[in-house]
Amino acid sequence: MNDSNGDDRRPDASPEDRRPAEAESGAGTGDRDGRGRDPGDGSAPIASEERRRHTPLISAAVAAIGAWVAVSALVYDFGAAALWNNALVGSVVLVAGAYNCYRLINGVPLSVGVASLVAILGIWLIVAPALFGMTDGFWSTLVSGLLVAGLAGYDAYEARAARSVAIDRGTEAP
Repeated sequence: MNDSNGDDRRPDASPEDRRPAEAESGAGTGDRDGRGRDPGDGSAPIASEERRRHTPLISAAVAAIGAWVAVSALVYDFGAAALWNNALVGSVVLVAGAYNCYRLINGVPLSVGVASLVAILGIWLIVAPALFGMTDGFWSTLVSGLLVAGLAGYDAYEARAARSVAIDRGTEAP
């Protein structure tokens, strides 16, 4: 065997003595952070610019659908429980969608928790027409729920992806 520096034959050699002259990535010394990852040159995009450009529009659409669900309680002839359900759930979806839209417009990342809550409320809107026995507004509430669940689910996915990339890069999202 050929051991050029002879350090692996000495049992008293420290770990620093056993390391090769170059870092393990092959790019030279000092290219890894304290966690052992190569930070690269910083040119990797945190999130797709095209996808981030459309996300405020998606949050605004979720808020608009929430407004429709809240107003639909007055448009259709619902029973008392269905009326309060649509009014309250629609109001929460409106406020939460507007909150995420406001955050994005001001350069703050989406809230994963808020987007996830809205997605869950969208699923509730899918189930609620059958539970409350809605005859008027059945399809309106069901389709609104499908749209809210899909769009808010996408928002939650985007928020989580952007947050995980930001944390990976060492800059935690607020």
